[in-house]
Amino acid sequence: MSDTLPDRLSTNPNSPYYDEELLAKGVGIRFNGAEKTNVDEYCVSEGWVRVIAGSAKDRFGNPMTIKLKGKVEPYLQGDA
Repeated sequence: MSDTLPDRLSTNPNSPYYDEELLAKGVGIRFNGAEKTNVDEYCVSEGWVRVIAGSAKDRFGNPMTIKLKGKVEPYLQGDA
């Protein structure tokens, strides 16, 4: 596998953008220049991240998320 990260990645196993092998390597996110540790999903080309909003859950028991727009920079944590 190359060192390039996908345009879109999710930590939710039910998502079509979930990649367990890549997530096991450790993916970090810089959003508008700041480190984010609570990112649930990101999309570089569209410029957004979904972050987990506290401990709130939806009716299916999944964490509630908020979509934020800005500059997204994913990286492998070993490369930082």
